[in-house]
Amino acid sequence: MPQDDGAVHGGIRLRRLAAVDADAVELRVLGCLIEKQATTPDQYPLSLNALRLAANQSTNRDPVVDYDETVIRAALERLGDRGWTRLASGAGSRAVKFRHLLGEALDLAQPQLALLAVLMLRGPQTAAELRTRSERLHPFASSAEVAETLDGLARRELVERLARRPGEREERWRQLLGEPGAAEDAPAPTAAGGSRLDELERRIAALEARLDAAGL
Repeated sequence: MPQDDGAVHGGIRLRRLAAVDADAVELRVLGCLIEKQATTPDQYPLSLNALRLAANQSTNRDPVVDYDETVIRAALERLGDRGWTRLASGAGSRAVKFRHLLGEALDLAQPQLALLAVLMLRGPQTAAELRTRSERLHPFASSAEVAETLDGLARRELVERLARRPGEREERWRQLLGEPGAAEDAPAPTAAGGSRLDELERRIAALEARLDAAGL
């Protein structure tokens, strides 16, 4: 299991994660567990089949994948070795179920988990997009709160800010828990090539940022 080392910032000891190399399947599974714990708590922990459905869903995922249960199970075993997931089946439960331990393992609060989950599930995004897309996991009060949370994660080397690509107005952020996925390496989408849903989300995120800046 990767170990944290200690660092001091402004008199506060921060836990910094040693370099890890979680693969794309592990990141998808972990992101799904965090997401579903917040959005469908009555169905959490998740069975293997529920995890497969969550990982392969076509909404709020980039890229869209088609993992089978064998692939999901192998990823869960690797995540278990890292101390990031565990079995959570209760007495009398017919299905084997799983839960994540990322908050406990890395000492993360819900706002931090929310941003990491969205980054794991959808790849690099701007702070404004992250605020909009993490609403169901944690309702950030302002864009400033999102920025503060991202800065705290960056100090622990769990996320990093990316340089702007041609045609982009805002910098994006990416997670550092594992290897980049296809979405992180893809070129910036054009207005014609991007999906209508993504374009709508970008417009909403930009509007919210302007309202915050205006104090409304």
